[in-house]
Amino acid sequence: MDSESLAAAGLLTALNRASEILAELRHPFVRSERFSYFFPPAGARTGATFILPDGREVRFEVSIAASGGAFHVAGAIMAEGESLLDLPRRSLPGVSDALAVLDDYAGEVAAPAGRLIDQLLDEVV
Repeated sequence: MDSESLAAAGLLTALNRASEILAELRHPFVRSERFSYFFPPAGARTGATFILPDGREVRFEVSIAASGGAFHVAGAIMAEGESLLDLPRRSLPGVSDALAVLDDYAGEVAAPAGRLIDQLLDEVV
């Protein structure tokens, strides 16, 4: 396998790991939906959306994109357009470093999920 094929395989593996981490987010009183999609020109985003009983959506996501000779990684938690967590966008020259950051960001986005959902549910009651 050439280096570009290995990089592509590594990217798919890392996206799958991030998707699984975020797909495992659950709350007993809130429905969730998992998502993964590509965006132009060379990016991918994955995560989970929770729909609160009052209809608000809370989105947990990470993304990676290639442009300008670098890989750009981001992570966020959003509730109806309001940022609850916005990890700094990291631009890295190498795919291996970018994939390591993507893994870290998936964990950082997932970590506060239960607490944040509970806080938002308390606002509903």
